Amino acid sequence: MKRKKMRIGPILLVLGLLNLYQAAAQQDPLYTQYMYNPAIINPAYAASVNHLQFFGSYRTQWVGLEGAPKTAYLSATTPLNDSGLGMGFHFKNDHLGVMDENQLSIDLAYTIQVNQEYKLAFGLKGSGALLDVNYDKLSIYDGTDPMTAANIANSFSGNVGAGVYFYSDIAYLGLSVPMIVSSKKYDDNSYRVYNEKAHFYLMGGAVFDLNYYIQFKPAALVKVNPSSPLQVDLTANFWFHEKLTLGAAYRWNSSFSGLVGFQLNKGLFIGYTYDADTRSLSKYHSGSHEIFMKFELFTNNRRKVAPRFF
Repeated sequence: MKRKKMRIGPILLVLGLLNLYQAAAQQDPLYTQYMYNPAIINPAYAASVNHLQFFGSYRTQWVGLEGAPKTAYLSATTPLNDSGLGMGFHFKNDHLGVMDENQLSIDLAYTIQVNQEYKLAFGLKGSGALLDVNYDKLSIYDGTDPMTAANIANSFSGNVGAGVYFYSDIAYLGLSVPMIVSSKKYDDNSYRVYNEKAHFYLMGGAVFDLNYYIQFKPAALVKVNPSSPLQVDLTANFWFHEKLTLGAAYRWNSSFSGLVGFQLNKGLFIGYTYDADTRSLSKYHSGSHEIFMKFELFTNNRRKVAPRFF
């Protein structure tokens, strides 16, 4: 069957994205608001919660650029009675060009008391993912090209991760590797679709009282991938009257971000982020958007006087 022609511009853009994806290592999805749910990147966080938490987010990156990344994420994190154990359940869908990947993962973590203020948590993660690649969506001219001739359906891969999380009610420091095992994925023609390598995360943050009504919450995240440039995120949030959050972030040599969040009631917090690209790629898109919702089920009628903020 004869395939319809497409404009060359969109094809080149999508193929360019695919080449970036295939080049050396798959990048983990970006999360500008990671500080509101560190479990996204650190399984040890599951042991730090003292009530059931639900978290959902959606990120659309490089809006206006065909085939750009989109990530949907859902999680539930809960303590296991008073045992010091915690569990987390996660679902993530990543979309990039002609690729779709669905991942399920489970965290198991344990925390110990270090002193009167600080605790230390250790966590493990197990995950499984299904990858689909449908090159037919490109409407390319030559379907015999070995790079794009063979689609992939439900290609399974498993992985494990680990992390440590040192924290109190007003500060935290975490180190994690969400996916330890390096893996390669191929199509039916033995063409490598991508090479997935471990990402190392170092994150930290704290809360400072500026006065009775305003708190300052700085945070930092460093992501290391042996095949990619170092990524550094610096964030400054201000918390007003325990209701409104306003902040800004800078991703080194990549983007500036504006952050806003609102505490709708005792258990429900929502937030939004806009990322403005600082690279030459910005001429092809209008920025990136991220929304999230965090819902907490408290086990007593009163919330802590001083919220943890993370």
